[in-house]
Amino acid sequence: MASELPAEHRALVLEAIGEGFHLKNIPTPQPGLGNAIVKITAAGILSYHREIYGGLRFYNFPKPIVGGISAIGRIVAVGADATLLKPGQLVYVDCVIHSRDNPSDLFLTAIHEGLSEGSRKLIRDVWRNGYFAEYAQAPLENCFALDEARLCGELGYTVPDILYSCHMLVGFGGFEDINLKPGETIIICPATGGYGGAAVQTAIGMGTRVIAFGRNEKELARLKEHVLRGTPNASIETVKMTGDVMADAAALRAFGIVDAVLDFTPPKAAKSQHVKSTILALRRGGRVSFMGWNEDPIVSTIIGMDISIKGKLMYHRDDIVLFFKMLERGLFPRGKDFVETKLFKLEDWKEALDAAADHIGIGKFVAFAP
Repeated sequence: MASELPAEHRALVLEAIGEGFHLKNIPTPQPGLGNAIVKITAAGILSYHREIYGGLRFYNFPKPIVGGISAIGRIVAVGADATLLKPGQLVYVDCVIHSRDNPSDLFLTAIHEGLSEGSRKLIRDVWRNGYFAEYAQAPLENCFALDEARLCGELGYTVPDILYSCHMLVGFGGFEDINLKPGETIIICPATGGYGGAAVQTAIGMGTRVIAFGRNEKELARLKEHVLRGTPNASIETVKMTGDVMADAAALRAFGIVDAVLDFTPPKAAKSQHVKSTILALRRGGRVSFMGWNEDPIVSTIIGMDISIKGKLMYHRDDIVLFFKMLERGLFPRGKDFVETKLFKLEDWKEALDAAADHIGIGKFVAFAP
């Protein structure tokens, strides 16, 4: 199958932080043991990709590098050890890459080299490039076959819209980590960003009650309207953060028993006091998943109330498999009630990164369509 591959393909290459991308023709990777070659249909863009590649958010990774994060594409060729994946299949290509002989060594494709010498070796020498390209090489275990007939035919999703799953998966990983169950109540905060909004949508699809907690009252109202338009029977409440710890805790408790919290505090709000409010609102034995950057958990209350605290980086492979089963079963809205995706060509990368920084919140996504 490798004979079908062109000798070269176009990719966005970052040679140095702050210099911007160069759209180049580079050699097309070839299939080998343990990998697949994917023709990219849509490659996701993070709201903070502009900060990472521009030097405003300092993440370590080798250069030069093809940028990117998770993507969806079609298998073109596979290594001889592939037993499930075949050329022609539509696949989701995930951005979290683990070492095969030491899963503790992991990194995020083309944005962070990880925290160990093993992860740095992998991104430097093996899985260097991301998916802002026409073709990409990916580990077999990072390629998830999609039921194209069900998703795009019966349910009516477009391929780029399915890629919004990469945002939803992050919150889903946190929910699975604290064993969130249907019927429970969870506070999601801040709920108005990209990951927070996607987590709200995921939690509603799981059959939980959501209290969306955030500072932007207008965006909270839009979030609730978006959820109820796509899922009219959803149970969702909103609470505006005031910064008054006890008043905010009382506002959260006003909706009754709270079982869990998912926190996505961004780096710029690391010292925010809102986490104290959410913990004070929890029932005895409640659970918290920290997936952000908050620096101020209230340890004495955590201990005194038997609160389970878990830190979570992204998700596990089994979470991805389960999530796509949920998507295929029709548990989430469709069309604009699911996501409004803005697509860009590789040559329009500056405009695309700017759009990704602005087009954020529940049901908003930006991607390249190479």
